Amino acid sequence: MNTETPGNETPAALGPTPTAGENVSAVNEWGGHRVSTTATSSPLAGAGDFDELSEVAGRVRRAMEQVIEGKPDVVEVAITVLLAEGHLLIEDVPGVGKTMLAKALAKSIDCTVRRIQFTPDLLPSDITGVSVFNQEIRDFEFKPGAVFANIVVGDEINRASPKTQAALLESMEERQVTVDTTTYHLDAPFMVIATQNPIEMEGTYPLPEAQRDRFMARVSMGYPEPAAELRMLDGHAADDPLLSLQPVTDGQQILRLVKTVQSVHVSESVKEYAVALVGATRRSQELRLGASPRSTLHLIRAARAAAALDAREFVLPDDIQELAVPVLAHRVLPAAEAHLGGRGSADIISGLVSSVALPRTRRD
Repeated sequence: MNTETPGNETPAALGPTPTAGENVSAVNEWGGHRVSTTATSSPLAGAGDFDELSEVAGRVRRAMEQVIEGKPDVVEVAITVLLAEGHLLIEDVPGVGKTMLAKALAKSIDCTVRRIQFTPDLLPSDITGVSVFNQEIRDFEFKPGAVFANIVVGDEINRASPKTQAALLESMEERQVTVDTTTYHLDAPFMVIATQNPIEMEGTYPLPEAQRDRFMARVSMGYPEPAAELRMLDGHAADDPLLSLQPVTDGQQILRLVKTVQSVHVSESVKEYAVALVGATRRSQELRLGASPRSTLHLIRAARAAAALDAREFVLPDDIQELAVPVLAHRVLPAAEAHLGGRGSADIISGLVSSVALPRTRRD
């Protein structure tokens, strides 16, 4: 290998080192590093971290698929969001397994988990906590709310009032809670997995744009295929598979894997592509609200996690494209003309992915 190019990382940061003699031009393609066309047999620095990530992610995936039948793409997005330190919104009609997915991910990790059933009478203090007067010490004492956990499962989040929904805003963005001028920091890892019914359902309050923007990704379960539904009848009819689901990792290991994900390299050309794609949502005539700068950051973080799950130490434009709909679609608002034409936000984002030019490959 050549020495490090000024202003760039070492070639080892791009991806797995090929075997001796193997051409590495494809590995170098999106990193912009100057490397030799033949690889040496030197070991890859940090390879053990990626081996651990692949092994742990596989265990979590298999555990969740014991409960969630026939939805590998949804399970993959959920794991990606977990490793990217994001929050996940699961939106679909009742009865398709939204809460089951959230519980399966939470139970696969040996850490603190709290479930909140959002109802119209739920108060903000039920989520954040409240200061109560303690007669013994003659002073106010803080009683933590349900948000003080590593994984918070918010079931049917849009059935609570907007005032109660807003109680999650600070914790989701800043990993802290402020009550009576005192700030309490939340333990890492911290993830909110919320489910919601479509806004057309009775008794729902639409999530405000500021809160939707705090969710890294939104997924829809969809109805299962007939074969998966038959397997569900065999596996779920007699017993709840969640009861037999055992943790396959813990919070400390997840934190180590998060550090591994953060080490994944993103080249300037890939960053520019992500910015161009998000910028296209702000100029589109089909959207009356484009994606925020936070969405660009979330898109890059999710792409890093997706690359790591694919055993790569560098992000490809393909990662950006595959995650564009789950990361961006819930943040934008279609214009009236798009509604009349039957085009939803996911359709519009997919169209923009097809129209925005891919970055040019750098040649040394």
